[in-house]
Amino acid sequence: MTDAERIAQLAGQLGYPTSAKEMKVRLKEVFKDKDAACFVADSRESGLAGWIHVSTTPLLEVERRAEVNGLVVDERARSRRVGAMLLAAAEKWARGKRCKSMSVRSNVLRERAHGFYLRNGYEHYKTQKAFRKEL
Repeated sequence: MTDAERIAQLAGQLGYPTSAKEMKVRLKEVFKDKDAACFVADSRESGLAGWIHVSTTPLLEVERRAEVNGLVVDERARSRRVGAMLLAAAEKWARGKRCKSMSVRSNVLRERAHGFYLRNGYEHYKTQKAFRKEL
């Protein structure tokens, strides 16, 4: 919870600006969810350098899998293996949750991120449209 402000700042770099106050609310929800986790990468030089949010949901159509819900590395710390370390931590957590695979959705505009996932053993297996409805 003490990192909420920095996590919120990095969410802004990802394109999802939010306040520290709102991030604290969100973190509390994630911490309560036994099927979700948040990992952070701490750097001696710059402090919190990135975070990953991962969750799993039992699905009918495929074996249990985890999904990267969000991953961001501070723009000043990119290309230094921070993202790969965060991804490895999430994958280890997912294996502990009996997941057979990991998935991630990435905006078509995030070409650098696509290369990152490919370099880390992920395959591009589907292109889809995303829909949302406010409730």
